[in-house]
Amino acid sequence: MSIAAHPPARIGDRLEDVDTPALIVDLDAFEHNLDRMAALLAPTGARLRAHAKTHKCAVIARQQIARGAVGQCCQKVGEAEALAWGGVPDILVSNEVVGRAKLLRLASLNRLARVGVCVDDPAQVDAIEAAAAEIGVRIETLVEIDVGAARCGVPAGEGAVPLARRIAASKHLTFGGLQAYHGSAQHYRTHEERRAAIGKATDATAASVEALKRAGLACRIVGGAGTGTFEFEAASGVYNEIQAGSYVFMDADYGRNLDSAGQPISTFRQSLFVLATVMSAPAKDRAVLDAGHKAVAVDSGLPLVWGQHGLNADIAFVGASDEHGKLKLGPDAPRLGLGEKVKLVPGHCDPTVNLHDWYVGVRAGRVEQLWPITARGAMR
Repeated sequence: MSIAAHPPARIGDRLEDVDTPALIVDLDAFEHNLDRMAALLAPTGARLRAHAKTHKCAVIARQQIARGAVGQCCQKVGEAEALAWGGVPDILVSNEVVGRAKLLRLASLNRLARVGVCVDDPAQVDAIEAAAAEIGVRIETLVEIDVGAARCGVPAGEGAVPLARRIAASKHLTFGGLQAYHGSAQHYRTHEERRAAIGKATDATAASVEALKRAGLACRIVGGAGTGTFEFEAASGVYNEIQAGSYVFMDADYGRNLDSAGQPISTFRQSLFVLATVMSAPAKDRAVLDAGHKAVAVDSGLPLVWGQHGLNADIAFVGASDEHGKLKLGPDAPRLGLGEKVKLVPGHCDPTVNLHDWYVGVRAGRVEQLWPITARGAMR
């Protein structure tokens, strides 16, 4: 977060007085989502290690932990630093980390919190061991297996054993278990597509756990899952940590996932919005907002317009440039005047959060909370 960035609002402000573009959190919907995930996981026995790459904020992490999460996971050392400095005691970098400078930072964080990491190559194990030895700490290290995403990870099953043995034999590392995340499956639209993909991932993960057991190696953590599939991993009896992140906010892309009845999933509520202002209204069917690429991510499609009671089908966000967002108004939409505020549902919440310095928490039309997004821009 830029230390020069001023919050776009003050506690007690009305929503319509918030300066824009601003990242708005509907606190009622947000707290519903936190409570709902905790309630859904409680009977399964699976632990929540919520993914902080979504929110990038220790304030939110602590609220998740207060509801039973065992800690957080993240993708970058910089994110882990922001969380640890913010008081989060248990963090997994659910990703590979390469480079001496980064590994020394990771190792040093273990004097402040428990911070683990993932590997899929022997050279990574040796480099982490060297960093841990230099700092004088032990680092919990997981083997990442490829369970269908074809991204990082060693082959599942027996493929996990050599790396796990190498970790266990290291003086300054502790073998922690398996990272088994199927990222692309989160966005398969139908319930059956997601169920089938995670069924295969679960089989591959179970085979890996069994291979490690035969080698005399136990997995403290078998982690994976996300907002789109967590119900399957949590019920599997194989995964014991769930790494869902987007559930706290939701976005337009997750809104396209369907349940077993073929309807949009309604488990969690939309709580994250980009608030924008009409800066030009040159025609009856067109208005322009002060929020473009620098305010809302479009990698998963253009944002949707939120009305008083949900999505507004009469207004479409049809184009974005750096500082402008173009709206097309349908024949039944009232003309938007200069200065009017519009709430946008981002297509993808994670990179949208990364464009902002502050969350503006709103309840009953008033600003109640301001939270800094301290891991914004943590690319290293």
